[in-house]
Amino acid sequence: MVRKVLMMESPSYSRRMPCWQAAGTPLATLLLVCSAAMLPARQARAAMNFCAAPALQTSERTNADPGVKALVANVEAHLNEPAHAVAKLHTEGTLPHEGIYDQSVEAEKDLDLLRNAALAWRATSDDRYLKLVDRLLYAWVTTYEPSFNPIDETRFEGLILAYDMTASALPVKTRNAAMAFLTKLGNGYIAQIDAQPRPLTGTFRNNWQSHRVKLIAMAAFTLDNRKMINAAQRLFVEHIGDNIEPDGSTVDFKERDALHYVTYDLQPLVTAALAARRHNRNWLPEKATNGATLAAALNWLTPYALGTKTHEEFVHSDVPFDAKRREAGLPGYSGEWDPKNATELFHLAARLDGRYTPIALRLAPTPPAWLAVCLPLPAR
Repeated sequence: MVRKVLMMESPSYSRRMPCWQAAGTPLATLLLVCSAAMLPARQARAAMNFCAAPALQTSERTNADPGVKALVANVEAHLNEPAHAVAKLHTEGTLPHEGIYDQSVEAEKDLDLLRNAALAWRATSDDRYLKLVDRLLYAWVTTYEPSFNPIDETRFEGLILAYDMTASALPVKTRNAAMAFLTKLGNGYIAQIDAQPRPLTGTFRNNWQSHRVKLIAMAAFTLDNRKMINAAQRLFVEHIGDNIEPDGSTVDFKERDALHYVTYDLQPLVTAALAARRHNRNWLPEKATNGATLAAALNWLTPYALGTKTHEEFVHSDVPFDAKRREAGLPGYSGEWDPKNATELFHLAARLDGRYTPIALRLAPTPPAWLAVCLPLPAR
């Protein structure tokens, strides 16, 4: 089993002196020392286990899905690259080549690589991939200073997933640093939201809040922090009511006149719901005070994903940045919305509820490689 592999490969386990070897120690002291020695292992074990895929057996690796092989090959190609950790990321509201946009995009590749390296290790049990996770993870959690801008920080889901898959096999130094970082990140976002007057408005009601809720939920569940988990559920339900109408339409569609922002709004909420599902909490049908649900929003988007409805993007948006991106020629900011842009959203949703599987498969017969390894089977 994966859990057994994790414990066997943990550096902290291999260095720990068994309690029964402490000859001559009084029994009461011995029990206290043994309990203390076991405590960090219990605290450091990630509790979410978002990615359910077990390790591949030797025979399976040879015949592994092409997506799995491609992911592992990609990680292999980056094994010896240095970490690109930075203290600050900023892409929100900027175009390519403006400010630190380009440097941020380059650095963010580490966050996807972290996730993929953890998945490669999960699939193959090859310690080289675990060492890559350790190196990149430690560099990022000791270098980056959270800005609590959720658009700049949404890609940290890759870092959280990497920690979630490898926590009990990492050196104590890396585990402790990662736990401290995720606690700071999650609690910082909760404090930021709770400081706002109600009802929430502006970016505390639109897609920005979806990304905040995602980061809070993923940090909360992987840390198994009960107080943070309760806050995550409270803020999730509040945001559903603030952002989604009972018919499933979203504030982002009304404000931006773009399905681009509907998918950008819903994908982090589906990811948060998947994190909750690993703790046997079903957020998909969770009703807000206005009767809205995440399921209703996905159902609202379904005809557009299937192509039975179409939409011209950003025609009536009054947000200046949308016009700026359109004028810069960035793809997707004018013309008809391409349903393929909802591929990852519906493949994630299919892991919550099998009703979305036909939609996902129509958009793409195979999910993104990382998701194929992480959650290989749709929900039943």
